[in-house]
Amino acid sequence: MTETARTSLPIAASRDAIWHALTDPDTIARYMYGTRVTTDWREGGPITYRGEWDGKPYEDKGTILEIVPGERLVTSYYSPLSGKPDVPDSYQTVSYLLSDDGDTTVVTITQDGCADRTEAERMADNWASTLASLRSVVEEA
Repeated sequence: MTETARTSLPIAASRDAIWHALTDPDTIARYMYGTRVTTDWREGGPITYRGEWDGKPYEDKGTILEIVPGERLVTSYYSPLSGKPDVPDSYQTVSYLLSDDGDTTVVTITQDGCADRTEAERMADNWASTLASLRSVVEEA
C-alpha cells in the first residue's frame, strides 16, 4: 500500500492568476527552482521537467492526465532520480487543485504513490516549499 503527500496553501490571487503561474513555463521556472517545463497542455500529452538539483542535471517526465483550466491539473510523474526503473508502477500522480476561500484561492497539491509515510512527509514538505514560492511569485505580480 502506498501513501499520499498532501499540502495546501491559501494565495491572495485569482484562480486565473494562479492557473497562469501553474501553466506558464517562464513563471514555473521562477517558483520551481529553475525547472523548465515543456508540454502542449493537452490531456494525454507528454510533460517534461528539466533542471538541476544538488548540482545534478535531471529530466523528469509524465503525461497530462486531466486538465480543467482554473480548476485542476493532474499529471503522471516519474523521476530517474528516484532510483526506480522507468516502468508504469514507478510513476506517481501529482494533482494541483484550485478552490475559492473568500478573497483567496486555496492551492492543494497531492502526490500519490509514495512508498511510505516518510516519503509522503518529505514530498509534502517539498510541495509546501514550492507552494510558498508560488505564493511569493503570484502575490508580487
